[in-house]
Amino acid sequence: MVYPDTTPSPNNNTSGGWPIHGWIGIGLITVFWTLNWVLTGLRTHWAFFPLWLGFCLTVDAATLHRTGDSMLTRNRRAYLALFLYSAPTWWLFEAINWRTQNWHYLGRESFSNLEYFLWASLSFSTVMPSVFGAAELVASLNLVNRLRYGPMLRATKGILLTMFGCGWVLLAVTLIWPLIFFPAVWFSLFLILNPANVWLRNRTLWDHTARGDWRPIISLGIGCLLCGLFWEMWNFFSYPKWVYHIPFLDFIPVFEMPILGYGGYIPFALELFTLYHLLTGFSKKNMEKQQFLRFASPI
Repeated sequence: MVYPDTTPSPNNNTSGGWPIHGWIGIGLITVFWTLNWVLTGLRTHWAFFPLWLGFCLTVDAATLHRTGDSMLTRNRRAYLALFLYSAPTWWLFEAINWRTQNWHYLGRESFSNLEYFLWASLSFSTVMPSVFGAAELVASLNLVNRLRYGPMLRATKGILLTMFGCGWVLLAVTLIWPLIFFPAVWFSLFLILNPANVWLRNRTLWDHTARGDWRPIISLGIGCLLCGLFWEMWNFFSYPKWVYHIPFLDFIPVFEMPILGYGGYIPFALELFTLYHLLTGFSKKNMEKQQFLRFASPI
């Protein structure tokens, strides 16, 4: 699959200053971060979305300020679609968590099932925009942009079949023995769906590693870690909030998350990338959406 060269150009700001939507984002963060931590009683269920919308707008504006290009200005419709794809994507992980029980939400009992579904879906809708936006910002950094050459890794038939089979095995043992294999949640879906995207001719990370370009993986991993730090920090004094129950690794918490748990954010970013391109692959405007995310120069 061939994509136009869209490498971000650091310090090529064509916006003439800090973008307006960036000021809106900073304003939302300032107001709703304060409300989340200062108000007592239930408040996170209505404050989570505007807080993370502020994050999404701010990182998008920062990317635009640095490069003259960003997801929101590149394709507003595709950017808004990220919020729609994001909610069902995270519900998939929530479904697996019903078995693994690695986290649960304090204050869940205050909502009916319908209320919980609607408020949770609104909150979950910010996952993809925040992670992909942070990844594009990371990709604009000179240090990351200079990492142009690495090992060439191509998708052979044998590799794809092995990944696909291992993914299903890992998902199965996770559901059968969740106490032992719970970390596989953050690998199994990628191993299953990445080969599927190749077979469906969707965009994959193989398109980049085949020519030794690992910048998209680096940008996604660091971007998701950045989001993870803010997720956990803003969650800490919020209510309702999530708390973790992670067997064997439940030590040295950084906010609510045990420190080793942050490692899960890196493969999670790859799963989000894979899920996004699987979902957009069924769209009539497949090619347009497959080109939307630009963490490095596509092939």
